[in-house]
Amino acid sequence: MEPLIHDRYANNPNDRVLDFIVGKRNAGAPVIGMYCGYAPVELVRAMGAVPVFLCAFSRKTIPAAETVLPSNLCPLIKSSFGFIKTDSCPFYALSEAIIGETTCDGKKKMFELIRHIKPTHIMDLPQLPDETGALVTWTAMVHKLKAFLEATFGTKIADDRIESEIKETNEKNRLMNDFFAYAAHIPPLLSWSEIYDVIGIEFVSGSDELRRLLEGITAGLDGRLGKGEFIGSARSPRVLVSGCPVGGDATKVFRVIEEAGGAVVAMEACSGMKGYSIEIEEDTGDPVSALARAYLKIPCSCMTPNQRRFDALDKMIKRFRPDAVIDVILQACHSYNIESYRIEQHVRDKHNLPFLKIETDFTDSDRAMIRTRVGALFENI
Repeated sequence: MEPLIHDRYANNPNDRVLDFIVGKRNAGAPVIGMYCGYAPVELVRAMGAVPVFLCAFSRKTIPAAETVLPSNLCPLIKSSFGFIKTDSCPFYALSEAIIGETTCDGKKKMFELIRHIKPTHIMDLPQLPDETGALVTWTAMVHKLKAFLEATFGTKIADDRIESEIKETNEKNRLMNDFFAYAAHIPPLLSWSEIYDVIGIEFVSGSDELRRLLEGITAGLDGRLGKGEFIGSARSPRVLVSGCPVGGDATKVFRVIEEAGGAVVAMEACSGMKGYSIEIEEDTGDPVSALARAYLKIPCSCMTPNQRRFDALDKMIKRFRPDAVIDVILQACHSYNIESYRIEQHVRDKHNLPFLKIETDFTDSDRAMIRTRVGALFENI
């Protein structure tokens, strides 16, 4: 099967992002490191800076992190801290300021250990989003982030620039959702790794550049359809993967699903498709408040109650028509782990779909066990 992207980055798409960031930094644009999708990238882009998500998905840096952090902590947090401790994340090295958020107690305390290294701003996220006052509080946090960026970089972020970036985000989200339609096809025309590659490109692209890229990719996908080339076959179990952010070493679960004959057609996590479902109101006259309203709707498991996550899952199941849901939980991620019980009930009772919960870390020690459990799931479909 022909690759969708024909360029020198085809075998290592992460180099594309790094080269883009280096080029922007050399041209004088500030680079802002981020850890979570709750930090509004529109504010960063509106000041002419470049947002970048920081390294967090490798087991190689965990031993160094465990000299400071407890070993029974979430591997994503340990990996993040280990990258900084070993000075091995190029994106952190390029960043001139860091944005964190209080989505997780572990990350919150990790930020205390690194905030002396570079200017670091922590956004206090309200975790009861439907309560009176939550939006007021979060809007104040977005204003504080704007003030931090302006003070740190000696600039002024104009409302018209924020509005322009809001429209840019909405356009890119529309383009990405059109792209995801190829995964919804039966059999799917897109693999999970191809989706991840394009997500990485989207983050560092403008809407015009993304549109041009997707035009070529779409032509390739239409060519696959014409040739009858699919990911798996009509009988391959279609899997929706939900749960924690997955990347790097944690993608072993996706690979096992493929090895067992399945096809990953949707990724509910914030590292996958979740963020593209949010539309930001345009031309309200108050773009900062519009950002706050939109970002507070992101249904992370830190929110309670979290009905928005169940509503979003319903829409994904209807669109991508999975044969099963596999919930991937990183060890010691308590909010996703506990919420997995309700996700299972919802998936089984409302959608009558098989469900499998996999609790894992970044090592390969449980790969055989995961393969056995996924194989057993598929035998019953």
